[in-house]
Amino acid sequence: MATCLRLRSCRAPRLPPALAGRGLRPGCPAQPRRSAGGPAGLSAALLRSESFVGGRWLPAAAAFPVHDPASGAQLGLVADCGVPETRAAVRAAYEAFCSWRGVSAKERSSLLRKWYDLMMQNKDDLAKIITAESGKPLKEAQGEVAYSALFLEWFSEEARRVYGDVIYTPAKEKRALVLKQPLGVAAVITPWNFPSAMITRKVGAALAAGCTVVVKPAEHTPFSALALAEILLHHAAGSVKRVSMELGGHAPFIVFDSANVDQAVAGAMASKFRNSGQTCVCSNRFLVQRGIHDSFVKKFAEAIKTNLRVGNGFEERTTQGPLIDEKAVEKVEKHVNDAVSKGATVVTGGKRHQLGKNFFEPTLLSNVTRDMLCSHEETFGPLAPVIKFDTEEEAVAIANAADVGLAGYFYSQDPAQIWRVAERLEVGMVGVNEGLISSVECPFGGVKQSGLGREGSKYGIDEYLELKYVCFGGL
Repeated sequence: MATCLRLRSCRAPRLPPALAGRGLRPGCPAQPRRSAGGPAGLSAALLRSESFVGGRWLPAAAAFPVHDPASGAQLGLVADCGVPETRAAVRAAYEAFCSWRGVSAKERSSLLRKWYDLMMQNKDDLAKIITAESGKPLKEAQGEVAYSALFLEWFSEEARRVYGDVIYTPAKEKRALVLKQPLGVAAVITPWNFPSAMITRKVGAALAAGCTVVVKPAEHTPFSALALAEILLHHAAGSVKRVSMELGGHAPFIVFDSANVDQAVAGAMASKFRNSGQTCVCSNRFLVQRGIHDSFVKKFAEAIKTNLRVGNGFEERTTQGPLIDEKAVEKVEKHVNDAVSKGATVVTGGKRHQLGKNFFEPTLLSNVTRDMLCSHEETFGPLAPVIKFDTEEEAVAIANAADVGLAGYFYSQDPAQIWRVAERLEVGMVGVNEGLISSVECPFGGVKQSGLGREGSKYGIDEYLELKYVCFGGL
């Protein structure tokens, strides 16, 4: 989630120390504290435990522990910032914005490009931190770092393409101008499931627009955010005026009789089990038409048993790491037990994994009905419930019954049906015969209770800009 506040009445522009010259200040204050005795295999240079405000690492009055969800081991203690620290960050953000807004688009572009380069140079170390604190398989973490960096590259280019308009009015002596100006200070609150990408997708756009930022990462995964600060990011904070929010979804995955079953199964695997089902665009409800239902369920079960391996994220063969904590496991367990008690059948999986308290078996349920919890609540775990339907109208009605609408997927070989369903699904993003839809170049966001605004793409920077109309007369 990102929130922005426009603060008026800045002092005379001047570059603060954190933004001096043509990039960020080349050095940080002498030897800020790192997480003491960092876990083996993690970069001690990138493990930071203090908050980063106005170009300085600052301590807090309290600290909280961060744990490896796979082993339960403590990774370190991180500054627990309260009201005084927040107010200090707000103050620093406002002061920085009054200067940063005047930095040329070319300079902002160069800074973001440098940040991209540094992320790529440190990609392996950043990926290990993600795996250690989120449990995500290392290959997925490496993919996230690359994906994260691409947002910085994209917005480094978009920074130089913030154009206004000239409007010709009916009056000959007047011209109307439309200017785009930075909103102000952005407060960015990010989730734990993509601890790197959810930062760069928001902060990259904000900095490109001329805003300053503060990042409040999830308590489960703060080290990834602090590592990004260590390699370049200088940020600040604000309060609420304009809101851009992505609040998750309850994505439907529809398979029509005309679909290619093998393609649909491959798409289901990609859409459902990435990060053990802990992404906001993961398919949560599988709606399969009666004529193809049995074949799909059989092949889906075979793919789950053959291709998924539960284990520690640092193990090379692992495709399914732990869930983020035991509460997440309890929710999956609750959904499975509720469904089975109401008549659902466990095709594969269905229980906690023997590896430990935060692991759950990839699970496929059939004979699922709409009155079950998994049909109307987002599970956020490795559970795939299959609901059988008869008609296109029935499938669309079930898919649209949710009060959220982030992503939706469907498989069909009927061109007319593809257009009808793509237009009728009440979601912000649609995957047609495709299970992976996220891309730096395309707008990410939802409808209904899934949030406001869009991130990524050429539209993502608009969330951090406001329009100003200027009427120029007497010409």
